[in-house]
Amino acid sequence: MKKLFLTVLLVFTTSMFSQSTNKEDLEVIQAIYGKSKKELAVTYMALPEAQGPAFWAVYDAFEVDRKALGKAKLAVIEDFAANYANLSEESADRIAKASLKNNMDYQKLFTEYYGKYKKAVGAVTAAKIIQFENYMQTAVQTEIQDSIPLIGEIEALKIQK
Repeated sequence: MKKLFLTVLLVFTTSMFSQSTNKEDLEVIQAIYGKSKKELAVTYMALPEAQGPAFWAVYDAFEVDRKALGKAKLAVIEDFAANYANLSEESADRIAKASLKNNMDYQKLFTEYYGKYKKAVGAVTAAKIIQFENYMQTAVQTEIQDSIPLIGEIEALKIQK
C-alpha cells in the first residue's frame, strides 16, 4: 500500500510540476499580476512622451530575445520533468549545465540591452527598466521554483514513510 501511495505521489507530482512550468514567462506574469508584462512596464516606466518611441523600439527588440531565452528555459524544465524520476549522472549534468548557461544568457541579455536602452533614453531610464526586468525575472523564477520538486525530494518522502 505504501509503495502504491508513493508511486501515485511521484506520478502526480511530476505531472503537476510539468504542467505548471509549461507556461511561458508572460503567462506566469499574467497569472501573478493580472496584467500583461507590457502593461506593467508602461505603468512602471511612466516615460515622458518624447522618450516613448525610442524606448519601446528597444523594448520590443529585447522582448524578442528574452522570449527565445524563455523558450530555452522551458526546454530545460521539460528535460528535468522528463528525467526527474530516474535522474542519471549524465542527465543531471546536462540539465544543470543547460540551466547555468540559460542564467548566464539572461545576464548577457540584460547587459547588452542596458547599453541599448542607455543610448536611446539615458542611464536612469535604462537602469529602471533593467531593475524592472530583474524583478519580473525573479518573480517568474520564484513561481517556477515553487512548482519544481527538489532533486531527491520524492526519495526523501519514501524514506520518511
